[in-house]
Amino acid sequence: MQSDSAPFEIARRDWLKSAALGGALTLLGQGRSRAETQAPVAGRKVRGIVFMVSDGMSPGVLTLANAYSELTRKRPSTWWELFNNPSASRGLMDTASANSMVTDSAAASSAWGGGQRVNNGSINMSPKGKPITPIAQLLKQQSGANIGLVTTATVTHATPAGFAASVKARGDENTIAPQYLDRIDVILGGGSGFFSPKNRPDKRDLHADFVKAGYQHLATRDELLASRSKKLLGTFTPGHLPFSIDRDHDEKLSATIPTLTEMAEAALSRFLEDEKPFLLQIEGARVDHAAHLNDIAGLLGDQLAFDDAITAVMKRIGGREDILLVVTSDHGNANPGLNGTGTSYGESTPRFGRIPRMKASFERIFSEYGRLQKCDPPRIIELVRQHLDFTLKQAEAEALCSIFAKEPIVEWSHQLDKPEGLLGQFAGNHTGIGWTGTSHTSDPTLVSAIGPHASKFSGIVRNTDVFTHLLELLD
Repeated sequence: MQSDSAPFEIARRDWLKSAALGGALTLLGQGRSRAETQAPVAGRKVRGIVFMVSDGMSPGVLTLANAYSELTRKRPSTWWELFNNPSASRGLMDTASANSMVTDSAAASSAWGGGQRVNNGSINMSPKGKPITPIAQLLKQQSGANIGLVTTATVTHATPAGFAASVKARGDENTIAPQYLDRIDVILGGGSGFFSPKNRPDKRDLHADFVKAGYQHLATRDELLASRSKKLLGTFTPGHLPFSIDRDHDEKLSATIPTLTEMAEAALSRFLEDEKPFLLQIEGARVDHAAHLNDIAGLLGDQLAFDDAITAVMKRIGGREDILLVVTSDHGNANPGLNGTGTSYGESTPRFGRIPRMKASFERIFSEYGRLQKCDPPRIIELVRQHLDFTLKQAEAEALCSIFAKEPIVEWSHQLDKPEGLLGQFAGNHTGIGWTGTSHTSDPTLVSAIGPHASKFSGIVRNTDVFTHLLELLD
């Protein structure tokens, strides 16, 4: 995967040595002054908070993504370096929901955005069915703050909605969409269908309503890059944005759909130019979707796209002492890990090195297979060879055919007895990557924070504490 960020210019060992000696280097090796890299004064007023979420990122993904960055970009990942930065705080997020040790994105984001643990599947709705006022509405009333939601999912998906909406069911995105009007200032991602009269059950033209309220409606990457409007509604696809691996290997997608970094910069630049306080959520949503699919190339492609967005944000806020950056995840998912293979595990690294040769997501492969008229093992073998660069065995292709046809197969794990579970296992034989299943996990997630009051996000952080910190800091 290509990156627009500058090459990392010094080795990690040298960087740590320089930091220990009080050297004048940032974690990105950009050569800023020491004053710009020191931890800001704890009591300094916070004007803005950038809250970045790699959705569904299991803790082990940080290690995998850093190794993948070293392999493909010849430098460490920015989040890895942020974790090593002595000015940053580090913690673990307690992610449980009201009704389960394992949370979904709706309950997780509601804890951040509403301050209460709710049942999985609901957004800012108490277990007793009482609506909870989301943080976006509170901040608008409290200080007139600018609020931004940037995502690679539909903009009305669970994680962005947790900061701005209240609904009984997370899937009711048609009800979520109008709640953003005049509550969110910059909205960028997918989901045009939930704003279009052609798709909405009530036939309401929400795009037109937003335009009447002073928003510029954007539908393409070029429109985003050319825009100078302060209030934006950018919906670039009917559903989720494509996986980065598919976008990067498709000229048309690359030309028409913005990257997460481009959307993040568009939102942040507008908020930095204004004097109002702001809260900006930036979500790399498709990391979670790739984990559900047991798709390691799709996952790492989107994780590095998220990492590029971290890089861009840190460059934008570098030298400022009034902006807090928090980077975390809402829950783990499927816990991918590199297994030891071969004598003395000597095959593990070479197998991991096969991942960059994969050129499409499982989603694309399944979509292409779905267009076939009947089960065809040779065609499945060809699709996998073409897109993933390994050859399925005949028995493996036949097993995929059977499971697509909902026929019984021998698979003892119910988590994996599905097409994505099988293909993930077959790919793992060539990449060394193993998965615990295809669903969320209860693991605490990683938290990094840098800027004023970053220490609030150190140690064990209960997900509902995030709401309290965000609201108090932006008071």
